Amino acid sequence: MADPAPCPRLSYVLTLSCPNRPGIVAAISQALFELDGDIAGAQQFDERESRIFFMRVVFSVPAGDVARAALEQALAALAARFDMHWSLRESLQPTRTVIMVSRFDHCLVDLLYRWRIGELAIAPVAIIANHPRETYAHIDLDGIPFHYLPVTAATKAAQEARMAEIVRGTGAELVVLARYMQILSDSMSAWLAGRCINIHHSFLPGFKGARPYHQAFARGVKLIGATAHFVTPDLDEGPIIEQDVERITHADTPDDLIRKGRDIERRVLARAVRYFTECRVIPNGRKTIVFNP
Repeated sequence: MADPAPCPRLSYVLTLSCPNRPGIVAAISQALFELDGDIAGAQQFDERESRIFFMRVVFSVPAGDVARAALEQALAALAARFDMHWSLRESLQPTRTVIMVSRFDHCLVDLLYRWRIGELAIAPVAIIANHPRETYAHIDLDGIPFHYLPVTAATKAAQEARMAEIVRGTGAELVVLARYMQILSDSMSAWLAGRCINIHHSFLPGFKGARPYHQAFARGVKLIGATAHFVTPDLDEGPIIEQDVERITHADTPDDLIRKGRDIERRVLARAVRYFTECRVIPNGRKTIVFNP
């Protein structure tokens, strides 16, 4: 007699934070065991200063609405017991993403390429630009809805209202500022808190204002870098997700710095987006906990 077909299972990622105390890991493991859960990976961190415990768990349970309801009920009970903030997501579910861009398109092109080859688990649902579609005529946007929203002092409020409509209407879970060179208002930044990633063309804190690479060149820096961070009302002060640097020598020209800087921006932003889609980033006040692969 043939063995029965295996029960289909769904893989999830659970992230959580709570005041640290004994028994948290044991309680989570026991709850998943009782639901026929199979833990594939777990990472945890106890921040000693705040005594906050952070954890990311990858696991599978039997598929189906009944199993999902039982899982959420068990996690809600744990949350009440441990004063826990938690988030649950299906591992294979792509993150609905709005990408915002200005004239420099290298980060946009890189994100779309990584999405097409399956490296980034995003589902681009809209592209918002403050330059017309013709600016990006050389880019295959693959049917992604494009929205031209030019921003001036007079139109800023109306255009941000339109941006919010697009985010809500598409069900976007993430907004990526892929070298979008307009400053979001405090209210817009607050509304997008925890789900809007910016790439900053400096290793923060760094040279602010116009022509940062030229400023760095004038100072004879030996390193340049880029920083991906969550957007907050405090300009370029949001919790940092990812950073990288590259060494510079006296022989490098400002054009060399710009070329190298673009490479850093692409890879730093892509890593930050990937960490977000894989539920590896947990906000922690002005900082983040990032469970790297």
